[in-house]
Amino acid sequence: MKKEMKVVRLSKEAETPEYVMESDVGFDLRAAEDVSIEPYEQKKVKTGLMIEIPDGHVGLIRDRAGIISKLGVHTAAGTFDPAYRGEVSIVLVNFGEESVRIEKGMRICQMIVLPVVKVKIKDVKSLGKTERADKSFGSTGLK
Repeated sequence: MKKEMKVVRLSKEAETPEYVMESDVGFDLRAAEDVSIEPYEQKKVKTGLMIEIPDGHVGLIRDRAGIISKLGVHTAAGTFDPAYRGEVSIVLVNFGEESVRIEKGMRICQMIVLPVVKVKIKDVKSLGKTERADKSFGSTGLK
């Protein structure tokens, strides 16, 4: 069952997001402005959109493979709650060695909208035991 997500375009040039292929889990968001990002710099890029995430859901920002592999640009984590009504802006980080130009209309990230389960948070003295226990980063190996 598809949920409805309302979108307001803040200018005629802003493009309504869409799933490129029927099987896609995320829809692309595009830059609404030209931005230059220097090596190891992060910049907030406007999309020219306001969105209304359905109640009980969250919009999560994810990298697009093309912008990573071709430009070395990643998105910083982004979480959009149902109550947010401002313009969607995306934080991009240039991990490359050269300046990157983000052009208006460029697909800069994708958003995945997922249902959320709210949990009751409870203070306790200890947690249940597992085989992994407190083993941290890399505990299951790299291969």
